Amino acid sequence: MHQLLLATRNPHKTREFGEILGDEFEVRDLADAVELPVVKEAGLTFEANAILKAVEASKHFPGLVVADDSGLEVDALDGAPGIRSARYAGEQATDAANVTKLLGELAESDPGLRSARFRCSLALAQGGKILETFAGVVEGTIVEAPRGQAGFGYDPVFQPLGFDQTFGELSSAEKNRISHRARAIRLLRAALLARF
Repeated sequence: MHQLLLATRNPHKTREFGEILGDEFEVRDLADAVELPVVKEAGLTFEANAILKAVEASKHFPGLVVADDSGLEVDALDGAPGIRSARYAGEQATDAANVTKLLGELAESDPGLRSARFRCSLALAQGGKILETFAGVVEGTIVEAPRGQAGFGYDPVFQPLGFDQTFGELSSAEKNRISHRARAIRLLRAALLARF
């Protein structure tokens, strides 16, 4: 079994990575690394933030480290919330607060202008050096009210193209087949297996 450290303290992301990478990988995260400072996401892109997190974590841990930065881009809001997706309603915002702010800002917009995409960037690092990056995107629309209890973040308001359900209504298996993160993780998985 191959070991991989995921530079996150988000258990939802850790679970998704484990499910998508499969049984050949043991995915750990930073949940127990309380002494490691939180990396300030000062990059101007998802990829830049993923690189910052991966490189910093890989200075403190042996082996391969991967970091994720992802978020939602809404066309009617000129790409917002973008890289501030997790902090859209403030630095300590909850998922519910972020969704409420997003829907409030879209309330007056034309229903035809609710197109959006989830974007994910992954960075693979070792020994403080970046090795490779990967990206995944899924297109969709923002629905008018949250639907479904599955997933996290903006999942209950994002309906991927070709589906009648939001990410919050899809099973984790279905979401993991089509999501932005799944697409990036499959590229990562192929690269990792080529290394071993």
